[in-house]
Amino acid sequence: MLKILFSKLKESLISVLPVTTIVLIIMPFLDFSAQEILTFAIAAIFLILGIGLFNLGADMAMTPMGGHVGTGLTKSKKLKILLPICFVMGLLITVAEPDLSVLAEQVSAVMSSTLLIATVGVGVGLFLVLAVLKIVFHKNLSALLMFFYLMVFAICAMLFENGKGSFFPLSFDSGGVTTGPVTVPFIMALGFGISSTIGGRDANENSFGLIALCSIGPMVAVMVLSLLSDGGEISGLGEYETVGESLSEFGKIILHNLGSVALALGLIVVFFLILQFAVLKLPKVKLIQIGIGIVYTFVGLVMFLVAVEVGFMPIGFKLGQQIAQFSQPLLAVFGFFIGMVVVLAEPAVHVLNKQVEEVTGGGVKKLEMLIALSIAVGISICLSIIRMLCHFSLLYYLIPGYLISLGLSFFVPKIYTAIAFDSGGVASGPLTSSFILPLVVGACVSIGGDILTEAFGVVAMVAMTPLITIQVLGFKAVMSAKVRNKLQLKRILSADDEQIIYFK
Repeated sequence: MLKILFSKLKESLISVLPVTTIVLIIMPFLDFSAQEILTFAIAAIFLILGIGLFNLGADMAMTPMGGHVGTGLTKSKKLKILLPICFVMGLLITVAEPDLSVLAEQVSAVMSSTLLIATVGVGVGLFLVLAVLKIVFHKNLSALLMFFYLMVFAICAMLFENGKGSFFPLSFDSGGVTTGPVTVPFIMALGFGISSTIGGRDANENSFGLIALCSIGPMVAVMVLSLLSDGGEISGLGEYETVGESLSEFGKIILHNLGSVALALGLIVVFFLILQFAVLKLPKVKLIQIGIGIVYTFVGLVMFLVAVEVGFMPIGFKLGQQIAQFSQPLLAVFGFFIGMVVVLAEPAVHVLNKQVEEVTGGGVKKLEMLIALSIAVGISICLSIIRMLCHFSLLYYLIPGYLISLGLSFFVPKIYTAIAFDSGGVASGPLTSSFILPLVVGACVSIGGDILTEAFGVVAMVAMTPLITIQVLGFKAVMSAKVRNKLQLKRILSADDEQIIYFK
């Protein structure tokens, strides 16, 4: 166990070190105190420990739980039982998602954080049911994505007609943050468990796409909520505590996160135990392993959230303010490079990459996926900052971006489309909402922009660009295969010609 733990800590160190190093190098050249620099460095250590412990917990608990639920319920061949349970599990794991909590706190001035989390949970639950039906009945993912994204943009048009257009960046951000470190291992394993039990020629391919569909649910749900609500005071947005204020409330922050994580994971555990006694009947050894994994997940998430709240959010906000004041073009360049390294620290990215390599039998390499995601996220954050500086609508990015993404889905192997849309939800994890978003908000405050319409939307951009990048990889793979086949055919024909000449 210790060997595995050290391996996970080594992985998290390699992930977090680049972004930490870049920020620590820049901070002395800006107006940061020694206390702020030291706090950020200590927070980075907590982040490394938190991600390492969480990743171990995900391997031991969240992934097996999802797999056992998917396999056990599918074997019962009772769809009426499978679908309601999937809805409840989708709701519960969303409530436990740390990056959703981080986003909800940042927009509490315009929308109740509890109401937002509950709404997003319902959206995930409903679309998880649709995703399971897609697996059971072997429906085409590209067609479903086309239909639901058209529906999303139709509801978006209704928002603008009703004077609620400022809420649509938040709606797309909600879809991006939902699929994070708690949700991804569970949903990926649930999909694989169901598809492998059902079987069929496309079992591996059919297991992907759940995250892609579950990312759409929150967009629809939050847009509908925005249409029905009056909203709050916009002036309350963009107010972040300083490092000094966070340190003075350090005890409260720890207790708050202990309580919220315990409640969220506790609901999942209780529901899983009910399924265990009613349906699953797993052996005691596996239950003990899952229990230990839950403890690692709990400790890891608490450490992660405390590090984010005390060190990363206030530093990200102040960093955005100061770089924007110094040089706006430099801010866009900084956004690109920090985006490339931030995705490395997202726990869910590593969970997805590992499962993708296993399910595709090494056809999609972890390193290849990681490089593609890194470049995509860097570009998306750079484009988001340019949009904020130039004050134009997020729709100018999203409409052509999704048209290209959905168009590519008809020209690449289906498995690449499923992986691409899953990757989009995964890339926009806790660090995007807790460090990148505060950084962009800080810059927006500095230049006097509209926070709700111009700063928010960065998570949506991070979720969108991998859709294009990964599918381009798939298109390249198809073209390369065609070239190889042509060359091989030429060699065979040439050999046949030589044999004919020889016999003549």
